Amino acid sequence: MHSSLLKQHGLNNYIAGSDFNFRYQKVGKAIEKDISKIIEEMKIGLVGLYSGQQTHSANIAYADGQNGETFIYGRTFKETDGLITDQPGIGLFVKFADCTPVVLFDPVKKVQAIVHSGWRGTTKRISEKAIEKMTLEFGCNLDNLIAYLGPSIDIDHYEVGPEVYEAFQAFSNRDQFFRPSGDKYHLSMLDANLDILTAAGIKPEQIQVERASTYTESTLHSARDEGADYGLNGMLTIMGGQTKE
Repeated sequence: MHSSLLKQHGLNNYIAGSDFNFRYQKVGKAIEKDISKIIEEMKIGLVGLYSGQQTHSANIAYADGQNGETFIYGRTFKETDGLITDQPGIGLFVKFADCTPVVLFDPVKKVQAIVHSGWRGTTKRISEKAIEKMTLEFGCNLDNLIAYLGPSIDIDHYEVGPEVYEAFQAFSNRDQFFRPSGDKYHLSMLDANLDILTAAGIKPEQIQVERASTYTESTLHSARDEGADYGLNGMLTIMGGQTKE
């Protein structure tokens, strides 16, 4: 699975689902094989690979190819749910089960960002913070930004408590992506994140939304569906890099 819109504008991307597992706490060193498999299937040479130790934060780190801590694969940043780079050949990798992976790309300035947006990260508007970083620190123009909302859990299978609904009180139109269900609610993570992107100024026609549900799609991991031993999907984005035949 990949975004045709990102590919069309020059950003290589790949979503690895249930045939892989990037939950390091469960699979340990076996994760190296799955990372290598993605890179092999993408047929792209990497200069460097970055991931974050995701904690549902709104922290976004710049990957320059040298910074970050060495990890079992590539380099990583602690307490980081977003990555950004303007360096060609640098791969940005995010893990997700039911949360929403969001990719932002400026094909003019050649800047890419990727974030892991669970409901906590969404209330902290991590995608908006990535957009601000792209415009303020890298000179990106909102008119040029391309966005991709990757697969996450669908509204029918994502029941949350009233505390989650309250956490979205700063969203003036939250009732567009919440649906009451007794004393609880169902939440559409995709639509909440789409609201953030459009409110930030990205043109709707420059946003691709993947409606495949992690819960119902057998090719994807879902924490809600799989329970305590759930696996993690992964998304890798690479700008530039040498294509291998």
